[in-house]
Amino acid sequence: MLKRKVVFLLLTFMIITVFWAATGCSKQGKGPAGLNLAVEYNTHAACAYVAQSEGWLEERGCEPEAFEVYATGVALAAALTKDSIDAAYICLVPAITAYANAEVPIKIVCGTHKYGYALVVNPAKINTVRDLEKEMKIGCVKEGGATDLLLHKIIAYYGLDRQKVLGYVLRMDPAKQIMALAAGQLDAVVVPEHFASIAEQKLGFRMLVKSQDVWPQMQGSVLIVTDKLLQEDPGKVKDLLEITSLATDYINESPSLAAEILAEKLNAFPVDLQELAGDGSHDFAVTPELVASSMANLEYTTRVEQAEIQEVIDFMQQLGYIKEHFSAADILLEQSYFRSE
Repeated sequence: MLKRKVVFLLLTFMIITVFWAATGCSKQGKGPAGLNLAVEYNTHAACAYVAQSEGWLEERGCEPEAFEVYATGVALAAALTKDSIDAAYICLVPAITAYANAEVPIKIVCGTHKYGYALVVNPAKINTVRDLEKEMKIGCVKEGGATDLLLHKIIAYYGLDRQKVLGYVLRMDPAKQIMALAAGQLDAVVVPEHFASIAEQKLGFRMLVKSQDVWPQMQGSVLIVTDKLLQEDPGKVKDLLEITSLATDYINESPSLAAEILAEKLNAFPVDLQELAGDGSHDFAVTPELVASSMANLEYTTRVEQAEIQEVIDFMQQLGYIKEHFSAADILLEQSYFRSE
């Protein structure tokens, strides 16, 4: 019990302090509307990048005053504690952590995708998942991140020795994991897309386990808004929901065009991976072909089920990552919210 309390206290401290470290945030332009929008640097946020590129945010009066891009969901969740973000496309797990441990008042408006995480291994060292028990150096984000939960799912699904596997884990962000894997400093990584596809296609490593292999209907990312925005401008929240739905349809109907948009957007930001590869030893350019392959590993949908959100909450509580259990209904915006308008 004491161990669990220590874990969620550390997670809360991490959420509050990561922002001050200025981890992985860049701004991609300003507009007049006063909406502060945040996204993650990966193919999870495809609908936001597509909506921005197609001008739909501006058309609906949602052009952001700031469009902030964060290297990880944990960094984005930390920024939420500063009350400077109105809406975000963020992985579900850090959104729950911000809500439950840092008491950030947010609501989940809709989903953006399912799946989108993977275990990637050096095939010269690892042939089966069971090899993770053999003193392999495993990269993963900090405790309480989405890929950390996937690692726990993999351990449970394959009946691995939890204490042994977790004892080999080195905690770092996805970009640093990929560079460490390329340098032979790690034998395996648990990363989100598009980093998993980079490791497979650019470096020749093997995507051994995808999230859909061990976690059916895993909710990946969601669109969240602050209670403040919902109370002060519910019309803008409705617009964001409709824009997200429109962009999701575009992604599913025109995946090649969406991949071109994402490749351009993802190449526009300086991130650790590009900086660390500055010596030219590896080509980490995000091409439309790589993005298309990455996007194929996700299911882009705005559908979100309360039971599936609850499953994640329950699992996080079981692992000691949130300080107390709560109902998914508390964080979900009621589906009937806009029907009376």
